[in-house]
Amino acid sequence: MAMKIRLARGGSKKRPFYRIVAADSRMPRDGRFIEKLGTYNPLLAKDSEDRVNMDIEKIKEWMEKGAQPTDRVRRMLEAAGALPKTERNNPKRAVPGKKAQERAQEKADKATAAAEAAAAPAEAPAEEAAAE
Repeated sequence: MAMKIRLARGGSKKRPFYRIVAADSRMPRDGRFIEKLGTYNPLLAKDSEDRVNMDIEKIKEWMEKGAQPTDRVRRMLEAAGALPKTERNNPKRAVPGKKAQERAQEKADKATAAAEAAAAPAEAPAEEAAAE
């Protein structure tokens, strides 16, 4: 039986509240679970102590039995110090493509050329005045 340590959603519409549960992976998200291991209230401030409550000892027992935490629960356990931090895949989606980078480079080149052209005539009369 594949076991998961995951979040089961409760609460009303637009007011989420989650239970951290040990459940069979084949059961529905909010359906039958074996044991409640904690709670998570995302509406509370991030620095609030009541935002995430976990029974870490029970979670470790379930993990020894083969239960796998989901990504979100794993992050909570890493923040609590129960698991070592892991490196995650973080693709660089915000980086523009090649053509956009080329256009930005051309625009920057034009701007520097315009700035140099604007600075050159301003310096020339000052040099002529100093020469006289």
